[in-house]
Amino acid sequence: MLAAGVALTLGLAACSSGGTEATPAAEGGSSAAAPSTVKLGFMGDLTGANAGIVIPPRNGAKLVVDEYNKTNPAVKIELVEYDSQADPSKAVALAQQAIKTDKIVGLIGPAFSGESAQVAPVLEEAKLPSISASATNAALATNGWKYWHRVLPSDSIQGPGIGDFIATGVGAKKVFVIDDKSEYGKPLADAVKGALEAKGVKPETDSLDPAESDFSSVVNKVAAAKPEAIFFGGYYAAGGNLLKQLRDKGVTAKFLSGDGSLDKGLIDGAGADNAEGALVGCPCYIATPDVTDAKVKAFADAYKAAYSADPAIYAAEGFDAATVFVDAIKAGNVTPDKINEFIATVDLAGVSKQVKFEANGEVAAKDIYIYQVKDGAIGLLGKATEAKLG
Repeated sequence: MLAAGVALTLGLAACSSGGTEATPAAEGGSSAAAPSTVKLGFMGDLTGANAGIVIPPRNGAKLVVDEYNKTNPAVKIELVEYDSQADPSKAVALAQQAIKTDKIVGLIGPAFSGESAQVAPVLEEAKLPSISASATNAALATNGWKYWHRVLPSDSIQGPGIGDFIATGVGAKKVFVIDDKSEYGKPLADAVKGALEAKGVKPETDSLDPAESDFSSVVNKVAAAKPEAIFFGGYYAAGGNLLKQLRDKGVTAKFLSGDGSLDKGLIDGAGADNAEGALVGCPCYIATPDVTDAKVKAFADAYKAAYSADPAIYAAEGFDAATVFVDAIKAGNVTPDKINEFIATVDLAGVSKQVKFEANGEVAAKDIYIYQVKDGAIGLLGKATEAKLG
């Protein structure tokens, strides 16, 4: 049943036959003879401080590719992993390796916004299609790129969704917004701040350096402001430490963050008691154990069977991004240009959402979800427009 569910998603249509090496990515166009194997890349922080956000989408993508290869297709897919450790300079070097040496036909990733901003121009010059399962910076979609895509809404959707939830769902009138100065955290925090201001809330703001461990300067300012809610734009490693220091200082305001903090590392860093009740917004959909949708349940069951863990952040998005590439190859598209043309026509009922891309590479679906820490675990409250606090 588990494998069958995934196979149903992938389908079993035959691929074009042949036995040569894949056409080099930089050359584009169609090859005279189809390859027997093509290489698909996955790039992200697989071993760094925030790897917990990247391993689930890697697992979701690998699940699709493994199940596809089990069908013994004419064209198999080799998933090549590139561990960027969220370092943009390292990511660029890996992208050049992927294009020139490995000759991949497409890339899932990069995972984070900072590395995406550096890598996407390299991929664009090589005419190599990419789909990120987790990069949310809104500006990424404003560069006129034709080969770049992401399978989740941007921070221009996430920020207002969370800001509206703070003002309406939480009902907070005094809010403190903190960012980590990063290409991800600062714009997200600014978007939350803008949404709050549109609701008549004028938040106080400050920034921290996630490379440091002592956030007492920011914590003292928050304690003096006595807010009802705090929003942190940044990743879970710093978020957990910040939450611990806030609670140690006696700050009891509701703590909220964005997708970069949607990992059990937030709980580990803060301590279970300190993290209890923390709220995290995300443009991602995480299948909960009680999900009833047959396709989503099949994915969740297959994921758990493969990795002995429930799907976590961006696992479903990684699965959907890989499914787009697999469907393209199943349809006989084995070169970057042809795969990119296929991506432009995709209208796929994925496990995270309906996957259909706009001309600028953004996914058409715009839902934001709210998650909450309860009894030491992160659970889904619902869509940001509907979620109710318990």
